[in-house]
Amino acid sequence: MWLDALLAYLHFTAAFAFLAFLSVELYLVRSPLDAGRVRELCRADLWYWGCAAAVLATGLARLALGAKGASLHLDAWPFWAKLALFGLAAAMSAAPSAAFRRWRRALGDPRSAVPEAERAGARKRLMATIHVAALIPLLAVLMARGLP
Repeated sequence: MWLDALLAYLHFTAAFAFLAFLSVELYLVRSPLDAGRVRELCRADLWYWGCAAAVLATGLARLALGAKGASLHLDAWPFWAKLALFGLAAAMSAAPSAAFRRWRRALGDPRSAVPEAERAGARKRLMATIHVAALIPLLAVLMARGLP
């Protein structure tokens, strides 16, 4: 019972941090980007992907070691929908993450800035990603309540 509670806590904490760092990225790309802001963005992105890995690892641990057992989760459509949305959010995050790294390499000169069209495009992709990711907790609630 204690293990199940600990795994749930770690999973929820990782999920909240995942969404928090995605929000930080959105905050950082809201205005023109200079070299310093891009460095912050890359650092936040590293934390974002670390949290994504933690969400996946703790989720798999809950699946394997949790009190409810794997069959309860594997037979529930919300579980598969959560997994699909998580994968979609990760796939949608790949392009902005690659852009952040590209911008960091390109901004050796502290006076240079990211082109506005690229910044705006990354923000739109991140906004779409956070909307997709925001549906995951809803599916978790449906799954926890056993709703069809």
